[in-house]
Order: sequence, then structure tokens, then C-alpha cells
Amino acid sequence: MNYEVVIPAAGQGKRMNAGKNKLFIKAKGIPVIIHTLKVFEEHDACKRIILVINEQEFSEFSTHLKQHHFTTPIEVVPGGKERQQSVFQGIKAAGQEEMVLVHDGARPFIKQKHIEQLVNKAKQTGAAIVAVPVKDTIKRVQNDEVAGTIERSSLWAAQTPQAFRLSILMNAHLEAEAKGFLGTDDASLVEEAGGKVSIVEGDYQNIKLTTPDDLLVAEAILEAEKRNEHV
Repeated sequence: MNYEVVIPAAGQGKRMNAGKNKLFIKAKGIPVIIHTLKVFEEHDACKRIILVINEQEFSEFSTHLKQHHFTTPIEVVPGGKERQQSVFQGIKAAGQEEMVLVHDGARPFIKQKHIEQLVNKAKQTGAAIVAVPVKDTIKRVQNDEVAGTIERSSLWAAQTPQAFRLSILMNAHLEAEAKGFLGTDDASLVEEAGGKVSIVEGDYQNIKLTTPDDLLVAEAILEAEKRNEHV
């Protein structure tokens, strides 16, 4: 099933301590955002990319896009103050396909097989997310003391992409805006609106680059992929 993807890229990523948008940081000589965009560029079912940016960074994004020769149509739209507002601006620009994905610009390692599984699941159910089972023991803490250990067998760490029928996601955003509800991801808006969200199991390499340590992991993943290409 064909889809459009909204990629919010307006955040400054303060925990990266880079002094600039972390998506411009290079991994193996290529900006992180280009690594992410290439995944969808190379996926035949992706018919359009909607890149949501800070207007002040338009020139820099344009320069990178021109340097890397994309054939999939990319529409650049201005974002909002919060990620949720930026995604809303992105989905307002969507509508050429029934299915829309939302994906973090700082997650360059999503695999195409998981995108395909996600789109197929969302086609069946209307809403689906990529997630992985929690591996660590999770503690509930109050006043710097452990107040309990949470049973983890039902806990999953949400990732992106998240896929939705466009009408479902649009209605969820409109309802959230009317309520003043600010969710932690797009699936939480659908949940708040009373919708059901399905899970597709991804993998632990689909990390979000948030801190300088994550860049070290990213370099290692890219190096491993390069070695595998030559095996």
C-alpha cells in the first residue's frame, strides 16, 4: 500500500549539545536527516515526503536536499512550537494517499521490512506503531526512593514510524487541539480520542539520536552496515 510520510525536523535537540539542529550533524560524512530520508527514498511505496522544519533553517535544509539528489517528491513545510504542532502542520499538507506515516528525523536506522509490516498492519486496523519489548527492569520512584518494581512483560518502548489512515490521525489531532491535550507521540492522540493502536515489533537498532553517546552507536551501526555490504 502506498503512503506519504511526515518527518518532523524542527526540534533543536538540546541534549545533543551540538549548538545547532542535531539533524545536520554528520554520521560517516552525511547529515543524519539525509540518512533518514534515504530510507524512504529507497522504499517504493513511499510516494511523498513531507519534511517539517524551522523556517529559519530553510536555506540549510534546501542545500542538503540539493546535494543528495532525491527523486521522491519532498515538500518542506514550516513547523510549530511543539512537535505535535509540527506534525499537525505536516498532515495538513498530506492527502495524496490514504495512509500517512509519522517518523522522527533522528531515527535513521528503521528497516524497510518493518515499514512494510507497519503499513500492512495499519491497513488492517487503521493505526499501528513500531515498538520493542522493554529489556530493562523498570522502577517506580518517589522522592528519590524506589516505590516499586513495574512488571515489564506487557511494557513496550514506542518508536517511529507510526502509521495511520489519514482521516484517523487528522481527527485525533483536531480533537487534541480542541481539548488542549499534548501527547507524547501521535499514537497517544489516537488513544486519547478513543482509538485502538496496534503494535508491530521492530528492533533495537532503530534508535533515536538524542545524546552525543547515540552518535557513537550510530557510527558503529553504519560501519557494520558497510561491512555487510561487502560480505
